[in-house]
Amino acid sequence: MTGICHDRVVVVTGAGQGLGREHALALAAEGARVVVNDLGDAAGSVAEEIRAAGGTAVADTGDASDWAYAEALVGRAVEEFGTLDALVNNAGINRDRMLVSMTEEEWDLVLKVDLKGHFAPLRHAAAYWRERSKQGGAVAARVVNTTSGAGLMGSVGQGNYGAAKAGVAALTQIAAAELARYGVTVNAIAPAARTPMTEAVFAERMRAPETGFDAMHPGNVSPLVVWLASADSADVTGRVFEAEGGVIAVADGWQHGSRAERDHRWPPSAVGPAVRELIARSPVPAPVYGA
Repeated sequence: MTGICHDRVVVVTGAGQGLGREHALALAAEGARVVVNDLGDAAGSVAEEIRAAGGTAVADTGDASDWAYAEALVGRAVEEFGTLDALVNNAGINRDRMLVSMTEEEWDLVLKVDLKGHFAPLRHAAAYWRERSKQGGAVAARVVNTTSGAGLMGSVGQGNYGAAKAGVAALTQIAAAELARYGVTVNAIAPAARTPMTEAVFAERMRAPETGFDAMHPGNVSPLVVWLASADSADVTGRVFEAEGGVIAVADGWQHGSRAERDHRWPPSAVGPAVRELIARSPVPAPVYGA
């Protein structure tokens, strides 16, 4: 297959269903050789679907948040196809609960899968690309992470998930700055789409229409992922994009805002009026989802 990712080798984590499956299919349709990662049998089914359509794919089953497995996953791509050109970090779970009811296990599990599950493959892929760069090899590598509106704006009942996804956004910015010298770009998407995760929480909003454009189909997000994984996106890094239906938007994160300044320490009694004045002339924050 030919396309904008022709012959590029791409690892997609959490690719057995939902968004990850659509990303893997779309990448393969644009010529990528895909390593399909997920737990259980789903990865094999997606890899077989790609091959049946004339594409190239292998399945690799394991937990992307496991340090040793993440290293082996990167190694599998290099062993199977001779290189690694892009990593799409998509694996994630949720365990929604109000903070006053959330258990330690629910917090730890979501942070492990959603945040460490991004860091571990990224860390090992970055080490591979750094070594290639140091040896004088040409590197045009791409990382596409998956954050969420819950991480960008906050979401009631998703303190664990939102914290993990906010971490992904920060990790994206830091990795983009650190890895630029090696020829690696790092961006993130915040998708809104119908997946097993969102169908359970937003059933009415996610329901497919009987006719017309299915705005919540997860495949609508994948063209952005494909382009970010391609060689053409070399001039874009450290960005977070929101994607939903036919919409692509740049998410504008924290910025240095209005300030009040003195040439000596602030007395506590003067802080309140200064803060209120700063807030009065600052933009109103986007509301937390569900508030």
